[in-house]
Amino acid sequence: MNILFVYPEFPDTFWSFKHALKFVSKKATYPPLGLLTVAALMPKDWDKKLVDMNVEALRERHIKWADLVLISAMSIQNESVKNVITRCKKAGVKTVAGGPLFSAWPENFDDVDYLVLNEAELTLPLFLNDLKTGNPQHIYSCDNKPDIRSTPKPLWDLIDIRNYSSMNIQYSRGCPFNCDFCEIIVLYGHEVRLKGGEQIVGELQSLYDIGWRGRVFFVDDNFIGNKEKLKKQILPAIIEWSELMGHPFTFHTEASINLADDTELMQMMSKARFDMVFVGIETPNEKSLEECNKYQNKNRDLMESVEMLHSHGLQVQGGFILGFDSDPDTIFDTLIRFIQRSGIIVAMVGLLNAPRGTTLYQRLQKEDRIKADMTGDNTDSSINFTPKMEYNALIKGYKRVVNTIYSPKHYYDRVLQYLKQTERAQQPKSDRINLKDVLPFFKSVFKLGVVGKERRFYWKLLFHTLFRNRASLQSAITFAIYGYHFRKTYGI
Repeated sequence: MNILFVYPEFPDTFWSFKHALKFVSKKATYPPLGLLTVAALMPKDWDKKLVDMNVEALRERHIKWADLVLISAMSIQNESVKNVITRCKKAGVKTVAGGPLFSAWPENFDDVDYLVLNEAELTLPLFLNDLKTGNPQHIYSCDNKPDIRSTPKPLWDLIDIRNYSSMNIQYSRGCPFNCDFCEIIVLYGHEVRLKGGEQIVGELQSLYDIGWRGRVFFVDDNFIGNKEKLKKQILPAIIEWSELMGHPFTFHTEASINLADDTELMQMMSKARFDMVFVGIETPNEKSLEECNKYQNKNRDLMESVEMLHSHGLQVQGGFILGFDSDPDTIFDTLIRFIQRSGIIVAMVGLLNAPRGTTLYQRLQKEDRIKADMTGDNTDSSINFTPKMEYNALIKGYKRVVNTIYSPKHYYDRVLQYLKQTERAQQPKSDRINLKDVLPFFKSVFKLGVVGKERRFYWKLLFHTLFRNRASLQSAITFAIYGYHFRKTYGI
């Protein structure tokens, strides 16, 4: 059979980095790891093609070539998904769909021929078997969780790696915590399922073999869900392989704040060339943390935890939420102060939403406060329930927070503060000039230093870095470009 994998388009939003990608001549941040993994689960003798609509347009010839079109998506891709399904139906080509969007809202997609939900390692074989016997069903679902030690390597030859700024792999699924707004435990459960050290090294080797050199994102929702195995098996294997191969990759991932409590783990991650970690800080308000069961963040000095991570060379990207029932009217100023003092450059501030199936959704549904499906967009000021705080006050306060922290003055102040905090914790860097960084540098000089409204702050950052911390020049330019993307996204 001819199988076409389609990854729908993302709108311009916080994590798309759409405006930043233009500086580095890339079309998308990451390839569609889920679809590439599903492709590896399909029969080897079937012909396969992949269209990432964030990289290229979906053409009629692509659809007409296919016997089946497989779609995977998250909620933020909903509009593009509908367009793809409509085009396939018009062409008379059957569709198969799975992933977070379809698993959460299967009843919204009756026009999809076959819904293969939950985790594909278990449900896809059921569909393929019925397809072979000529009796495929409309929906396949399974409450069990697969052992991901048997998950194959992604089928990297379906993409052109030159289109992406980073590659991605997965080490674990699941999270031991119970944050009431988080859909990760709904999708993947509390039990943290892990791949082995040899398996991870094999996946890194496969990226190396296709010619990738640069950044690799471990997509795990909580990379440190099992600290012992990470310290005893996984990180030692990564360190050994990286040293053998001459350190071809730098890594980043997502982790809970309790990473800051484990000095040995932070040191090992730094040695393995992890230099960035996304942390769900959510709020500096203790009552709101208690409300949402974010107990791993309670009763600790969050600022001190961030500084600890920074001191070990792990740049913190922070997730923050506004709209908890326990948020006081002063939360907006409190959050601005926290973000500015912490030196967290990339601060994703979103409004609380209730994903379907979460404890939060169930509670709000009982209280008759759910009013819509969530959009999944972290920049569109949408909220899918009736908040306790007066709605207009919440939206006004939220917009004031993002407009403040991403204004040139406040943003560049955080960049300088972070660089000063981490001067002694810089990852080892080569003194050689990398030619691929030259063009982005000159683009930034023109776009930000000559015609940009932030040019005064840009030059201050550039000269500070050149004369005080030259090893951080590449990071400084990267942060400046990020700031440009955030201001364009928020319309600042």
